[in-house]
Amino acid sequence: MRTYTAVVERDPDTGLYVGYVPGFPGAHSQGETLDELNENLREVIAMLLEDGEPSLEAEFVGIQSVSVAG
Repeated sequence: MRTYTAVVERDPDTGLYVGYVPGFPGAHSQGETLDELNENLREVIAMLLEDGEPSLEAEFVGIQSVSVAG
């Protein structure tokens, strides 16, 4: 079992959750709930893995806060 880290955002126009796996081309999806998004991402990743293990173009490291004066 492999585990991938997905970045999740909420689209302000549609209200949908949008997620993608950094560096994994094609590994992105959306859903009305976080559970639906997770299931959709799981399905997309499983389909992509049918072609073999991907060569990831990037690795998720973390998040960082940036303060800007103004």
